[in-house]
Amino acid sequence: MLSRKLEFVSPEGLRIDGRRPNELRRIQARVGVFMQADGSAYIEQGNTKILATVYGPHEVSRKNKPLHDRAIINCEYRVASFATAERKKPVRTDKRALDLAAAVRGAFEGAVMTQLYPRSQIDIFLQVLQSDGGNRAVCINAATLALMDAGIAMKDFVCACSVGCIDDTPLLDINYIEDSAGGPDLTVAVLARSRKTVLVEMDSRLHIDRFDDVLRLAIDGCQAIHSILDSAMVERTKALLAGAASGADADL
Repeated sequence: MLSRKLEFVSPEGLRIDGRRPNELRRIQARVGVFMQADGSAYIEQGNTKILATVYGPHEVSRKNKPLHDRAIINCEYRVASFATAERKKPVRTDKRALDLAAAVRGAFEGAVMTQLYPRSQIDIFLQVLQSDGGNRAVCINAATLALMDAGIAMKDFVCACSVGCIDDTPLLDINYIEDSAGGPDLTVAVLARSRKTVLVEMDSRLHIDRFDDVLRLAIDGCQAIHSILDSAMVERTKALLAGAASGADADL
């Protein structure tokens, strides 16, 4: 854990990486990065880099029992051995990885229109290529784009953002150094249009008097992220339409 003597917010109101407390990290998103998958997306949020791939709907695997009225959502989360400064050998039974995968799956069970795909399975695979905080939120954002790229019917964009609270100052979209300070860390995922929350998870305790401010900042961050994800999907759609048009011209 980092020393509390480290100044996370300067007297000028700037964080260690130069951002304001309510400012997101720089986000870059690409959709359709893997042709072999039904859907895929890559997101860089600050120095956190996540690759999401989606397969399905397809026949239910042997380890799962098919549901007659809806699809099963399966989620797997992996961290590359080179993703952090400390090299770790991947472990299939890593509890934190299983918990994160369960959180992502839960967020999408309320957003994907699973009733349209009875007796089938949708797989979401998440790979952390570089980790610098906010992995859970960035994974949800990447999975949203990958699911949409796969043509999976969804009620809305699922957008997620994390907020930390250090020395009573809420910090939007925290990085690894801020996360390591040991303060409360809240991750929120919402449906963009309705602002309905589909996931709220918090590490450590937060005083009830601060919770509303932290939650409101997280939801505002989700709304800002939605515009970036929406732009990425618009660019993907334009590319697909341009490809279809060029293919049609070639057939003439």
